[in-house]
Amino acid sequence: MKFLGTAVVLGALATVVPVHAHADGKAEFFARLTAMCGATFEGASVFPREAGDAFAGKKLVAHVASCTADEVRVPFIVGADRSRTWVFKKSSAGLELKHDHRHADGTPDEQTMYGGMANDRGSASVQSFEADAYTAKLIPAASTNVWTVTLAPDGKSMSYYLERDAKPRFKAELARTAN
Repeated sequence: MKFLGTAVVLGALATVVPVHAHADGKAEFFARLTAMCGATFEGASVFPREAGDAFAGKKLVAHVASCTADEVRVPFIVGADRSRTWVFKKSSAGLELKHDHRHADGTPDEQTMYGGMANDRGSASVQSFEADAYTAKLIPAASTNVWTVTLAPDGKSMSYYLERDAKPRFKAELARTAN
């Protein structure tokens, strides 16, 4: 009897939330990002706003620069600092966000390629990426990081939001300026 009740509940949930719904959201998000290839977004840090913050008062630019069927690379420029690139990858494991940090000569920074996989709560417009084991080992304090990227349905803006220990750590809001 208990098994029957569980089967009924699972059947009801499957009807309400199809198993493939989250995978479709990830695929749609990736397709939406790929469609922005060549676009440039400019903006600023909206959190934190303290004068001592490394991003405070600096122009932020994200350029959807390189797009293939499985990878989108988005250089993220902070003032004159061009060391950061967001790397979105689609694979059989899901959708991944990595942060590629490089020195001016192109060599990898000591702390690079951290990030994680998209969780199952995203949509075509919003995906949240939870820190993976590599990130936790590389930057122990970042083990609870969740990066959330939001793409406006009209393609005119995007935001990048970072939480650590379930508290806001950084947020950038960017508006489309070109392409």
